[in-house]
Amino acid sequence: MSVEYSVNPEGKRFAIPAPRDYRKELVRLKKEIAKQKQLNREIVVVMGVGFVGVAMAAVIADTVDKKGKPGKFVIGMQRPSARSYWKIPVLNKGISPVISEDQELAPMIKRCVRDKKTLTATFIYEVLSFADVVVVDIQCDYIKESIGDVHNGHAEMSPLEESLAIIAEHITPDTLVLIETTVAPGTTEQVAYPIMKKIFQKRGIKKDPLLAHSFERVMPGKNYVASIRDFWRVCSGINNEARDRVSRFLKEVLNTKDYPLTVLDKPIESETAKIIENSYRATILAFLDEWSLFAERNGVDLVKVIKAIKVRPTHSNIIFPGPGIGGYCLPKDGGLGLWAYKHIHGFEDNIFKITPLAINVNDTRALHVAQLTRDALRNMSRPIAAADILVLGASYREDVGDTRYSGSELIVRKLTEMGAELKVHDPYLTHWWELEKQETYPKKGYSLARFFHNQEKLSNLKIETNLDKALKGADAVIFAVRHKQYLGIDPDELIKKTGNTVAIIDCFGILDDKEIRRYFELGCEVKGLGRGHVRRIKDEVRMQKTAEKQRHDKKISFNKK
Repeated sequence: MSVEYSVNPEGKRFAIPAPRDYRKELVRLKKEIAKQKQLNREIVVVMGVGFVGVAMAAVIADTVDKKGKPGKFVIGMQRPSARSYWKIPVLNKGISPVISEDQELAPMIKRCVRDKKTLTATFIYEVLSFADVVVVDIQCDYIKESIGDVHNGHAEMSPLEESLAIIAEHITPDTLVLIETTVAPGTTEQVAYPIMKKIFQKRGIKKDPLLAHSFERVMPGKNYVASIRDFWRVCSGINNEARDRVSRFLKEVLNTKDYPLTVLDKPIESETAKIIENSYRATILAFLDEWSLFAERNGVDLVKVIKAIKVRPTHSNIIFPGPGIGGYCLPKDGGLGLWAYKHIHGFEDNIFKITPLAINVNDTRALHVAQLTRDALRNMSRPIAAADILVLGASYREDVGDTRYSGSELIVRKLTEMGAELKVHDPYLTHWWELEKQETYPKKGYSLARFFHNQEKLSNLKIETNLDKALKGADAVIFAVRHKQYLGIDPDELIKKTGNTVAIIDCFGILDDKEIRRYFELGCEVKGLGRGHVRRIKDEVRMQKTAEKQRHDKKISFNKK
């Protein structure tokens, strides 16, 4: 019998559990749970130990009561698939399966697993029967079938629906089920409740399932853990009992003293709050795309304009959008609202105008970077085809290692389609799975590679870890992310390391005017998103060089006389 393996990002293999392993695991958990029950600890099962689930599990496991004693025992549950099973043995060693810049996460997981013994992980669903609370962190994605048309897509509900059915088959009637996932508005009451209620009835349970919803506002980076524990939360439940239970639970595990909890009447209100919250932010970012193009075409530096506007307190949240809006939430969450309006609530009219437009604008903004790169190289009499292009930054935001929906991915894919040769540097990443595993990541048939030609070679693209090595021989350098390592790079040093004049593309207002001027003085070409004033600087440098040449020629002519 062949053994199937789950491989972690570092390439280590973990054998998928065999039937005998399930029996052994159940014995282990029964023994451990009995011990925890004697300590009067509440049993909390977190379904899904991905980006949100692993941090939530750690925060709950680290909770102490008023006497300073742990009040929760947390079991992280992950199904034993080839893609994800490796997280279970890794977590059970006290190691976070999620790599984070937050210095709090790794010690917290190690402490809860090894010292406090309030956190473990498993692959068996039977553990649900022991749960007092189940926290659901199963992704509910929105799959787009084209770029720039969010209407052409659908909510990927099946993983969440399947998990809810499994939960209903195992839990006791008094178990609180907290859906923490960002879902299509109406999911808790009109999708989750019917699924669970029907299974309860088959089991002879007359009581309604205790269903609640509370979305997270987790952010990657240095404050990853704090964005879950020390941040405002919104929640609701399908009835008074569920509302009271979820309120009490969240107050026990989160810092609601400093960040008060908002309790809404119905789950659809909590679900809608998350969708509107992220759609609003996506919209104000998309709004600046047209003004970015205006600035480029009319000699305006949008970076300076935004700084001038932000002085006014009422406009302090205006944001320069960069080369696309990444991360797991903003590029897709509005789509869940569109989908719910039609497929959950049954409306056929098209009331949504701004939300889908914002998503479409944000999805295609990165493609303009490829055009700027082509034009900059053309101004240097160099073709884009076969040009060696270095992209600085693969992450979707500065100073984190997270490539989900990164604008840099579209830059790389479009330039590759145009025939360029790509290199990528990012100080926070060692792998770019969307490229390296594009045949199967995020899952088979869902890669953005399907929207572009000639993407096969990107499977061999590796993240460069040495910036000097990455710069060598580049024809163009794209500043795609505002990582601190890219701020203040000396133009003379960069050109020295490339060994040639290059096209410089500034996607995020990284270069100041002095640096832009110096690149032009060195014979480079510079372009940038929303940075139309570079033409003015270029003209000034050209005029200065012309004047210097005239003075030089005049001096030579005088000496000859």
